Amino acid sequence: MARIRLIEPVTPRLVLRQWRDTDREQFAALNADPVVMEHFPAPLTRAESDAMVDRLTARIDADGYGLWAVEVRDTHEFIGFVGLARPTFETAFTPCTEIGWRLARAAWGQGFATEAASAALDVAFGPLGLDEVLSWTFMGNLASRAVMERLGMTRDPADDFDHPRLPEGDRLRRHVLHRIRGAMPSRPPTSSVEVYPRRLALGYTSTGKCGSQGWPVSTRWLRLLGDEDRRAGDEPAPQR
Repeated sequence: MARIRLIEPVTPRLVLRQWRDTDREQFAALNADPVVMEHFPAPLTRAESDAMVDRLTARIDADGYGLWAVEVRDTHEFIGFVGLARPTFETAFTPCTEIGWRLARAAWGQGFATEAASAALDVAFGPLGLDEVLSWTFMGNLASRAVMERLGMTRDPADDFDHPRLPEGDRLRRHVLHRIRGAMPSRPPTSSVEVYPRRLALGYTSTGKCGSQGWPVSTRWLRLLGDEDRRAGDEPAPQR
């Protein structure tokens, strides 16, 4: 099977997708908003924001997943990012995969972060076959901590840590760490996932199982090979 090139989860209200140049202006506005960036060291300049888009785009190109741009399906409005990443700093719990999000202020309070992050977990424990996903934030970021709890993530205070990229005495340095394991049979999948290999498009519904933890994803596939469409049943999901 061809290598997976792109995974784009779809939820009832949202699409998690690769970045586009048209996202840059709205993303820069989001990153310049002091309320959105309250729990970060500083707002980003336009150049810093654009550089971040470049990095996130390149990561998704390389891995097929990452911190996706989030779009509202009904309006096609870009509202921020949600997704999976591998941290580049070293601490007691790395290497690992984290789940994170950053949404425009106008998108707050509507359940978008939880909905999109649930779809990202479907990818983590389905096509990617991960055993565990982590998330962390500044101890005072109660809104993000609430999202982690709604996702079913749990915190052990013994795991709390000082972020190694923030200096001693920085008000944001102390972070809480939440974890979630893949073996959660009571948690149904929240999204469908579109997987695009080099010339192969796969769409599937939320039935069946795959991944190391048997996470429910799909056994019904639609393959698009060039101009030819055909159905195949009960095929395993691709692994990475």
